Amino acid sequence: MNKPGLTGWIVIAMITGIITGLLIHHSAGVYWSEKFSDYMSIITDIFLRLIKMIIAPLVFSSLVTGIAKMGDTNAVGRIGAKTLAWFLGASLISLLLGLLIMNIVNLGNNLNLPIPDISEAGKVDNGSTLTFKTFITHVFPRSFVESMANNEILQIVVFAIFFGIATAAVGEKGKVFIRVLDSLTDIILKVTVYVMYVAPLAAFAAVAAILSLKGPEILITYGKFIGVFYLSILLLWLLLMGVSYLWIGKKVFVVLKNVKDLVLLAFTTASSEAAFPRLIEALEKSGCPKKIVSFVLPLGYSFNLDGSMLYMGFSSLFIAQAYGMHLSFATQVTMLLVLMLTSKGVAGVPRAALVVIAGTLSMFHIPQQGLLLLLGIDQVLDMARSATNVVGNSLASAVICKMEGVLE
Repeated sequence: MNKPGLTGWIVIAMITGIITGLLIHHSAGVYWSEKFSDYMSIITDIFLRLIKMIIAPLVFSSLVTGIAKMGDTNAVGRIGAKTLAWFLGASLISLLLGLLIMNIVNLGNNLNLPIPDISEAGKVDNGSTLTFKTFITHVFPRSFVESMANNEILQIVVFAIFFGIATAAVGEKGKVFIRVLDSLTDIILKVTVYVMYVAPLAAFAAVAAILSLKGPEILITYGKFIGVFYLSILLLWLLLMGVSYLWIGKKVFVVLKNVKDLVLLAFTTASSEAAFPRLIEALEKSGCPKKIVSFVLPLGYSFNLDGSMLYMGFSSLFIAQAYGMHLSFATQVTMLLVLMLTSKGVAGVPRAALVVIAGTLSMFHIPQQGLLLLLGIDQVLDMARSATNVVGNSLASAVICKMEGVLE
C-alpha cells in the first residue's frame, strides 16, 4: 500500500483539524478555546514565516535568470506585454463575475443587520490608504535591500527586470552571475522541500484554530454567503479553464493535475504565497520552460490575483446591499475600474483584499464598518481566494508559453 503524498497528508490534517477544533470548542470553555487557538496560530505563523523567508530571494533569482536567458530586451517586452494583457483580462472577468452574481442573488438585501459601532472600524482599516499616487510611487523601490527585507514583491520585480536586462546586456561578465543565481534558485527550491514537511502540520493547526474559536457557527451563520461564494469560485475556475483551453487544449488538465497539491496547500493555509516556491517546478513538469515561468509567475503574484478580484466585487456589493444602498450600473462599473487599479501590487499585504475593499467603499460612501460583517468568515473565504490565485497564475503561465511557441 502506497504511503500518502503531500495531498493525502494535507487532507488527513484538515479532517483531523476539523474534528479537533470542534471537540475543543464544545468541551472547553471560551478561555481555553481562545488559548488553544492562540497556541495553534504559532504553528501557522511559523510556517508562513518560513515561506516568506523564501519568497524574496526566489523571486529575484528566478526573474533575473529568466530575463537574462531570453537574451534580448525585445523578448522581455513582448512576453511582458502578453502577460499583462492576459492578467488584465482575467482580472476583468473575475470582477465582473463577482458583481454579476451578487446582483442576481441579492444576498445582502433584507438582512436588516445593525450597523456596527463606528469605533470598531479601526479593526479593518489598518491605517492603509490606497490611492493612485500611493500605488504608482510604491511600485518603485527606494532601496533594494529594504524591498527584500519587507518582502515587497512588486518592488523586487521592478528591480529584477532592470537587473536582468542589464545582466544580459553586459555579455560574458553577466553569464558568471547568472550561473550563481541559477545555483541560488536550486538551493532555495531544496530549502522549500524541507519547509513543505511542515505543511500538513500547518494545515491542521490553521483549521483546528479557527473551528475551536468560532465553532460550527462559522459555517452556519454565513453558510449561504460562503456557499454562493464557493459556487462563484467554481464558475470562475470553469471560465479560466475554458478560456485557457482555447489556447492550450487538453494541456489545461495536465497543468491542473501537476499543481493540485499546491492548490490544496494554498487552500488549507489561506496563502497563495505558500505554493509559490514549488509552483515553478510543477509548471516545468507540465512542459513550461523555466525561463518563461520565472518571468510570468512573479508578475502574476503581483498583478493576477483572480480569486481576490472575484471576492472584492462580490463583497463590496454585498456590503452595499446589507445597508440598503442601491448602486446604479454606472456606479458599479466605476467601482469595478477602481478595484482593478487599487488591487494591483498588494500581494503580501496582510488582509490585502479587506484593505482594498475598505478604500473602495469610502470612495462610494458605503460604511466601511460593513467589513466587520465579513471578518468572522474571512479565513474561510481567503482559502478559496488563495487556491484560485494559484490556479489562475498556473494557467496563465502555460498560456503565455503557448503564445511563445515553447509549451512542450
